[in-house]
Amino acid sequence: MTEFKHRLVAVINKSVASGVAMNALAHLSIALGAQLNPETLHLIDYRDTDGNVYPNISKMPFVILEANSNKIKLLREQAIANNIQQVTFTDTMTVGSWQEQLARSQQTKADALNFYGIVLFGDATRVTELTRKFSLWK
Repeated sequence: MTEFKHRLVAVINKSVASGVAMNALAHLSIALGAQLNPETLHLIDYRDTDGNVYPNISKMPFVILEANSNKIKLLREQAIANNIQQVTFTDTMTVGSWQEQLARSQQTKADALNFYGIVLFGDATRVTELTRKFSLWK
């Protein structure tokens, strides 16, 4: 039995460039963090022997997996159906200003989106059931 009742998992599109993938993961992490509180994420401050503080690092493992866009889209649908908290990042959320990205997102049907990544946070057993088929990010 794990010491955490929740699980934090990202699934990133394996076909996007690493810089784009890291950008997506950063945005996803910010979005999820904004929805949760420090206690839920088990955030603590780490300190080194020189007294430097490294604040708000989660004690929880954060597993990064990979899949293609279609599998990420399906995972999103399954997470929603199972009431698992999720945030998703798509191709329309890159290139140009945030206003252009927002407009492009509003003008694109879900079936036409290229899913760059998703982060799930929820019951450890349920999140594991949904993500066990994915491989670790390489």
